[in-house]
Amino acid sequence: MTEVAYGRYEEAYRAIHSALMDITCPPVGRKITKLAFTWNVDGTLATLKAYDGNDMLFTLAFTWNMDGSLKEVART
Repeated sequence: MTEVAYGRYEEAYRAIHSALMDITCPPVGRKITKLAFTWNVDGTLATLKAYDGNDMLFTLAFTWNMDGSLKEVART
């Protein structure tokens, strides 16, 4: 994802959306039929697991900043 200048919110939202679409795309020939979530003690999202039936396709791990803002989303 390229850097977006501060204050250019529309571009930033578009860049975030594009990046999330890339990392949440299921493998070829598969589809996401179920999502499962785990939560941190403070109530923030820890992981999101995507399934096709009973087969887990991927996990997204969420990292948060101390101020409660989202820091990173990583696909594993």
